[in-house]
Amino acid sequence: MYKVLIIDDDITLCTMLNALLTKNGYEVHFTYEAKGVLKLVEQQFFDIILSDIRLPDADGMDLLKAFNKITPQSQVIMLTSYANYNNAVRSIKEGAFSYIPKPFSPSEVLSLIKEAIADKKVIEPVENKLKQNPNYIEGTSAAALQLAKHIQLVSPTQMSVLIIGKSGTGKEYIAKSIHKQSTRSEEAFIAVDCGSIPKELLASEFFGHVKGSFTGAYEDKKGYFELANKGTLFLDEVGNLPYDSQIQLLRVLQERQIKPVGASKWINVDVRLVAATNNDLKQSIKEGTFREDLYHRLNEFDFEVPALSQRREDIMQFANYFLYRSNNYLNKDIKGFTPEVVQAFEQYEWPGNLRELKNVIKRATLLATDSEITMNLLPADFRHLKPVDDFVLSNPDTEKETIIKALKASNNNKSKAARLLNVDRKTLYNKLKRFGIDL
Repeated sequence: MYKVLIIDDDITLCTMLNALLTKNGYEVHFTYEAKGVLKLVEQQFFDIILSDIRLPDADGMDLLKAFNKITPQSQVIMLTSYANYNNAVRSIKEGAFSYIPKPFSPSEVLSLIKEAIADKKVIEPVENKLKQNPNYIEGTSAAALQLAKHIQLVSPTQMSVLIIGKSGTGKEYIAKSIHKQSTRSEEAFIAVDCGSIPKELLASEFFGHVKGSFTGAYEDKKGYFELANKGTLFLDEVGNLPYDSQIQLLRVLQERQIKPVGASKWINVDVRLVAATNNDLKQSIKEGTFREDLYHRLNEFDFEVPALSQRREDIMQFANYFLYRSNNYLNKDIKGFTPEVVQAFEQYEWPGNLRELKNVIKRATLLATDSEITMNLLPADFRHLKPVDDFVLSNPDTEKETIIKALKASNNNKSKAARLLNVDRKTLYNKLKRFGIDL
């Protein structure tokens, strides 16, 4: 049973959360003040801590810093009635898992707590020793190893990085990995979806504004560049930036200064820039929609993230990782995949890449009632795939040749070869011994 600690001076809210979480199987403790809380978390471990940012006898941000030292494996979610982006960034920068503004619905807080538990800061190893961390998954294919090498090489530098890849390949996860391996890892990582910001708000969002500078500017606001100062700014889908905004961005990168909307003074900023795109920016330059000088500023180092279909050796490693995460998120205990599902996963083209794989497995885990993911739990696209007959051990005369073919196809990975042959590992070992196949 997961333990949750609630710290909030709103008695009604504490009572509601206590009833809600207890009903959903959590062990709940709550207090209306900060007094005694640090001693409490020293004496017993809480999986989740829900803390108000403004308490009558303490600053919630100070508590957050203390929790990170005393109980670093706890996931902290900050609650506040004073919802603004600055507080959200500040709390996450200080180590909170997330931030939720009041009022919130029961489903919102339950979903966030489940995500926090699934994203535990110290993830226990799964049976197949996956290389994993909460932000990025490494594969073992040649393409994955080359990608990891590039990340390791460029991360400690101050070079701007351009990540090129199709949607769903994990470009933001890679950007976070670069940040975590950089000299700026203790500072903020700010991610911006360049395609989601209205053109008229871009200057305010990137550079901030002062109170009264335009209708609706009721208070001073820091922009993304100032929030990311000393840290990393990740510009996702940078190719979607309007041309005029590209000019402003280029000027900031050249001068390392910003001027908030309505301000009279320039502010120095020190930001490591990582950008990502699924567009062909060179083609956009030819078409006149993307500035060539900005492209070269962003592209001091670039690499392309391979599609999942280009790294099929990694598919089941990713699949097992996402199954582990889905089990935690959904409170399930699914053990693995049937051979038919493994074959279907390795045969499917995965147009949505890692994001599609993650969603397919989460959906199947939710629907599963037995110990394994079976074909009937997958979307219709998978059930229309034709079985592969190349590795069927139906002919004794060609059995040795078929086993050798399966070993070659799996790069001599005996577990994968056994799945291709639809036999267990023990059977495969016996056949290897009988046929004198030496790896």
